[in-house]
Amino acid sequence: MLGLVLLSCTLLFTDYFTDYLDGVRSTLNVIVTPVIYVSNIPGRTVRGVEEIVESQSDMRDRLLALEQERLILQAQSVQMASLIAENNRLRELLGSAAKLRDHVLVSELVGVNPDPGKDEILVDKGSADRVRVGQPVLDAYGLIGQVIEVSPKASRVMLITDDRHLLPVQVNRSNLRLVARGTGVSGQLELQHVQPTADIKVGDLLVSSGLGGRFPVGYPVAYVSELDHDPGRPFVETHASPSARLEQSRHVLLVFSTDQLDADPSEGP
Repeated sequence: MLGLVLLSCTLLFTDYFTDYLDGVRSTLNVIVTPVIYVSNIPGRTVRGVEEIVESQSDMRDRLLALEQERLILQAQSVQMASLIAENNRLRELLGSAAKLRDHVLVSELVGVNPDPGKDEILVDKGSADRVRVGQPVLDAYGLIGQVIEVSPKASRVMLITDDRHLLPVQVNRSNLRLVARGTGVSGQLELQHVQPTADIKVGDLLVSSGLGGRFPVGYPVAYVSELDHDPGRPFVETHASPSARLEQSRHVLLVFSTDQLDADPSEGP
């Protein structure tokens, strides 16, 4: 033991005061350096893997956050587009109301009859707002139908496409008087008893004639879409497409005639 101590001291003394061991030290460095490098590989590998895992985890979290942010922005964008479209529709509706001679009340659609055999909607104005059975209903583009049932806070409206609905009309171009009947088919009316010699063409605008006293005169109803001349039939099969957007309008106008208001001048629609 004492010999090892003396040898160590001798080596230290020799290394400190001479350069005799420099060559030995260099040789040992060449031998030991690869050993040290190899021995550190597992630690470096573990740290590298940990960094990669942490990096991937951070990236996944970031991607998840970005995806959530994208979905939120997309939903807000869709909602904003919907609000803009609804605002534009209300502008059209109010612009149309300003052109009418009659008084009107804006109402919102709150329901649709699920029975496929009935073209009916429910609006949020009723007898408390002086709505009456038979009252005409429009949107910004034309007649939608008429009120057939009233409760204090809501009213049921039969659309002009319902196969129970009849509407006196006239061709705006020629003043030819006809009757438009609902077919029960969305977006289609049928004109009854059209003579082969009648002055009517595809594209003609049909407006309410005012006959019968139910609908005011001059409101747009439909455009003639088809004329089928069959020599074997006494009348021309004629179809028309409603000018109102029956399946798209969310807000409608309830029309109050002057006579209706004069019945109770102390109130307004």
